[in-house]
Amino acid sequence: MRMSKIVRTGSDLMYPFIFIFGWYVIMHGHLTPGGGFQGGAVVATGAALVIVAYSYQEVNAMIKKAILMFQESGGLVLFIGAGLAGMILGFPFFYNWLANSGSLFGMSVIPGPNPGELNTAGFLPLMNIAVGTEVWGGLTIVILYMLSGVEKEGI
Repeated sequence: MRMSKIVRTGSDLMYPFIFIFGWYVIMHGHLTPGGGFQGGAVVATGAALVIVAYSYQEVNAMIKKAILMFQESGGLVLFIGAGLAGMILGFPFFYNWLANSGSLFGMSVIPGPNPGELNTAGFLPLMNIAVGTEVWGGLTIVILYMLSGVEKEGI
């Protein structure tokens, strides 16, 4: 079933903002409440909005399940790779070896409250990105499979 032109236009206008907000939650997970799972769920909610606004055939043409499965697997590989990277360097599993290293994510943390610097968490943002990507892909796949069941029933 296809929604009205107003609903489709509204979802097209809202999706970029939902996507950006979801990635904001993912990237600021070490500074504010949120993180990879919550941000991934927000981005998947934006995908659900687009899925509801269009018919199953249009959604199936726009969003490929194979790409989402690859995205979900890529998030898992990145998450495990971040944990194993510490072991390769001689540290324990999931040791935050990037913290205070002076690299992209390893700026030294000043004493007291964090002023909101994004690059102070070591590889925690990498883990948030991995989890957010995996949750986004996984929840969107679940929604697509549920929609395919509705399509088969003819509802």
